[in-house]
Amino acid sequence: MDKRKLIPSLRSLADQERATAKKARASWQMFTIMAEFIEATEYLSEIRPAVSIYGSARLKPDSKYYQLAKQIARKLSDAGFAVISGGGPGIMEAANQGAHEGKSPSVGLNIELPHEQSGNQWQDISLRFRHFFTRKVTFVKNSDAVIVMPGGFGTLDELGEVLTLIQTKKSRHVPIILVGAEFWRGLLDWFRQSLVPMGLINPEDMDLMQVIDEPERVLEAVLAFYEDRGEGEPQPAPRSDEDQMFYL
Repeated sequence: MDKRKLIPSLRSLADQERATAKKARASWQMFTIMAEFIEATEYLSEIRPAVSIYGSARLKPDSKYYQLAKQIARKLSDAGFAVISGGGPGIMEAANQGAHEGKSPSVGLNIELPHEQSGNQWQDISLRFRHFFTRKVTFVKNSDAVIVMPGGFGTLDELGEVLTLIQTKKSRHVPIILVGAEFWRGLLDWFRQSLVPMGLINPEDMDLMQVIDEPERVLEAVLAFYEDRGEGEPQPAPRSDEDQMFYL
């Protein structure tokens, strides 16, 4: 037999094996995505009302924004709101610590990263995600308000995601509060001076966000949002003895 005639057959067989392996990997990935959604729903479906706090993993405890996040989380927790963060260091740690020291659950939605994030110690409920988009869906689905502290690309991505979902009515309208007037001024000015005049967003889209720096006023703004909509004060989500560390 001419060995040269075997080469196309061997190549075809190798291509088929690669295609089969690729399909198997894709199927397994879909199962892991489904599992993340199911686990998140199981553990968080009754943790309401809840507020998500976004912000940089790089800010240290001596940062004024770290201290602000901690104070805001404590006030929200004492008022009956579970506090959800990304579970890592920086602002996330501050949010979890403030909530943990309060009356309501402190929740961390941790993401598996090759060189970066490790979970902080202040989480009463800690979920682990492999996929960013399932984590982001979990944030949005379980948040009755969103507090956005200063941060980098990840924080801006999370802010943009929430704004887009509310703007397009793919998600319910919840209050979005930006903390750090000095930090956010340039971005908001760009929105007003570039996006609005070009018709890329509507002027009323700017009303989706509030800028508030005082912890007490942040809490008041969240409560006022629901009172103005006739939904009354959210009911508290007390932390029980069973709300100790759940690592999925």
